[in-house]
Amino acid sequence: MTCSNNKASELILSTAYFPNVEYFALINLFDGVMIDVNETFPKQTYRNRCSILTANGPLNLVLPVSKPNGNKSLTKDVTIFDREKWHLNHTRAISSAYSTSPFYIHYIDEFIGIFDNKWDNLIDLNTEIIERILTILEISKNINYTDNFLPVENTHSDFRFAISPKVKSDLTSFDEYTQVFSDRYAFFPNLSVLDLIFNLGPRAKDYLDNVSNKILNS
Repeated sequence: MTCSNNKASELILSTAYFPNVEYFALINLFDGVMIDVNETFPKQTYRNRCSILTANGPLNLVLPVSKPNGNKSLTKDVTIFDREKWHLNHTRAISSAYSTSPFYIHYIDEFIGIFDNKWDNLIDLNTEIIERILTILEISKNINYTDNFLPVENTHSDFRFAISPKVKSDLTSFDEYTQVFSDRYAFFPNLSVLDLIFNLGPRAKDYLDNVSNKILNS
């Protein structure tokens, strides 16, 4: 990871579905956030998937999407389909994974409320998720969305392609916290922020502050 030693003014990110810890630690670090919705939608990224920890280990929850212009589709035009199937699968998976976590009962209604809406557009769903999580974490940021595709120029603040299932995070030191299945698995870092919220509750923001400081000093 490349990051300026001084707090930068604007972070550039892709959209993401229940983003990971690193994603929110970066939002926490920068003054403002620009989410690129005019990029050509790439395959197999966090734009329509997240990773949670289940009794069988990490599990990817993937939103089924439709690209109206095939491989030339822009992210802002990508839609969600097969609502009933993904809705039920994702809610059941999250419930099964975290129902015994310390703060599940305190936060699950926040997320079930998101699933209860009928979403057609991927950006609309992800925007609601990100805004609701920022509210839970008590992080106030100015988040904007692109009018045009932004050329890749500033690697100090552009993380659109750095936060990816295909790219291992340069941030190697995520402090361990107790996860639901810690009795059977070693610690899994940098999962969806759902894992952090359900396991740490109000302490999730302190954890993100710590990760943000490590990014700043890396």
